[in-house]
Amino acid sequence: MKKYLNFRNIALALLIVFLAMQVFSVDKANPPVNENEEFFSVEEVPQDVAIMIKSACNDCHSHHTRYPWYSNIEPVSWWLRGHIDHGRGNLNFSKWSSYTENERIHKVEECIEVLEERRMPFKSYTWMHPEARLDDASYERLIAYFQSLN
Repeated sequence: MKKYLNFRNIALALLIVFLAMQVFSVDKANPPVNENEEFFSVEEVPQDVAIMIKSACNDCHSHHTRYPWYSNIEPVSWWLRGHIDHGRGNLNFSKWSSYTENERIHKVEECIEVLEERRMPFKSYTWMHPEARLDDASYERLIAYFQSLN
């Protein structure tokens, strides 16, 4: 009697499942942006800070997401989309003016906290996006800037 659960059959089944998953890709279209609502239009942002925010934060915290090549592979795109949706849900620089004054204050306090604790940007993000890596001086500059908004 031939065994059906051999390595070849398992590998073939996994390949079929992987190929079938490719049919269910996520929508990578960014929502439209109203420049008047954006953080960079509402707040005075020094150029060095704007560059850091755009390179380290915008992909997950704005409607200016740039999807890398590996976002075309399922289930990676599902994982990325979950991070983006979660990030935009917590802070969206593209919708800054839609936040109330209290919400803005809270968002700024959260920015300070995650920067002080070095929780953002995620290590998994900076592995594939070296331009998003922040050194100690960059963290301190961003923290000082966000503190100036309070």
